[in-house]
Amino acid sequence: MRSETLALAPAFNFFPNLKPPHKTLAFHQISVLIITFLAYASFHASRKPPSIVKSVLGPTVQANWSSVDTGWAPFDGPRGTHRLGELDLAFLSAYSIGMYFAGHVGDRIDLRLFLVFGMMCSGILTIFFGLGYWFDVHVLGYFMAVQLLCGLVQSIGWPCVVAIVGNWFEKGKRGLIMGVWSSHTSVGNIIGSVVASGVLEFGWGWSFVVPGVLVILVGIVVFLFLPVCPEDLGFESPVKEIQMNVEVNGVENLEEKVESEEAGLLGSETADFGTENADADADTGSLAAVGFLEAWRLPAVAGMHLSHKTAGNLSAIFDIGGVFGGILAGLISDMLEARAVTSIAFLLLSVPALVLYWLYGSLSMVANIVLMFLSGLLVNGPYSLITTAVAADLGTQTTIKGNSRALATVTAIIDGTGSVGAALGPLLAGYISTTGWNNVFVMLILAIFCATLFLIRIARTEIKGKLNEGKWSLYSRIGGTQ
Repeated sequence: MRSETLALAPAFNFFPNLKPPHKTLAFHQISVLIITFLAYASFHASRKPPSIVKSVLGPTVQANWSSVDTGWAPFDGPRGTHRLGELDLAFLSAYSIGMYFAGHVGDRIDLRLFLVFGMMCSGILTIFFGLGYWFDVHVLGYFMAVQLLCGLVQSIGWPCVVAIVGNWFEKGKRGLIMGVWSSHTSVGNIIGSVVASGVLEFGWGWSFVVPGVLVILVGIVVFLFLPVCPEDLGFESPVKEIQMNVEVNGVENLEEKVESEEAGLLGSETADFGTENADADADTGSLAAVGFLEAWRLPAVAGMHLSHKTAGNLSAIFDIGGVFGGILAGLISDMLEARAVTSIAFLLLSVPALVLYWLYGSLSMVANIVLMFLSGLLVNGPYSLITTAVAADLGTQTTIKGNSRALATVTAIIDGTGSVGAALGPLLAGYISTTGWNNVFVMLILAIFCATLFLIRIARTEIKGKLNEGKWSLYSRIGGTQ
């Protein structure tokens, strides 16, 4: 049993009018979306400072025949860039490893309390990193240790918020809803970039302290107001309603439902053990490949020297495009009822967008902004689908009898494996950039093609299923009218 609601959020005891029948199911669904949105946006805001302050911590930059910045030991030497990349690797490696355990634990304890624990620890550790500025810390081990611990506690956030949202919404509406909701990643990145850049002039430590405090404050809101599932407030679960309808309609409808589930992105994982391994590798691999594109936020490649604040703000354009990309991909996938086909389309379109940025991003600031926005839109679309709607579909599909307890674990497996790619991306970009930025773009394009290849098998299953159902075949529709 799911911990039988270890503790209802305190606000519902302090303010009884928040409970039914005073407030409807729709009201609480919206409130859950808003609170989890803010929670994960704050997580991502606290991850941005390292990328913003790299230009201050890293080796001296030469511009206009004069030195810019003195760096911060131990990141200011000849190996400074490599050490900063290793710092990212430490965080993301711990994040990906912790994700597997976080999902497993999250399915067995109160998700709200687990999420709050992760947010509080994340905020404190982010502040600790910034304190290195005032305490004049120059020991690499200190920063590595903080990043490792921060990666572990940050891994708690994603499986928790996806599991909670999955408890409140039925599958048929998840694509669009989670497409809008998943923009929290981009919104958090934007907030983190703007805040960290805005206070950077007062000292790089503030770029960590302010986002850390933000996470803690939002964690308090989560503790007070977030209900984990509809049953906690006396509502019937939308997921369970789907399950009951299947049982009432009989075995035949159940078999049809299972077939349609298997046609979905990642759905064929449940067909048998062998298929499960093959498809799981395919899809988590695709997420890993998309994760390489975290290294794609490279505003300084425009052939001009930008201030630290301007470069940080410019990188937010990518995330703004990502907001629209997640929404658009979710809407299209709901219309087509095909997650993999939608993802492949976005990935293939992102290749020419990346090439255009490579060739013309340095022409002007306007061209840079437009092409970065377009790239963010196309890259974040499949990323949002795989890490939100697909994960929720898997965790509550009928082949596991609507068991939503699996939701946090499934989400953790997908995003955790993808984080391996996210960990390798910045590291590879750091090393490859020493041979020229053109090679970094080649790496990103190859990563996109790898992601596409991993999705082809599932896309074929989706297309075949839709053609058999006559939904995508003009010939079948004409034939059916004769």
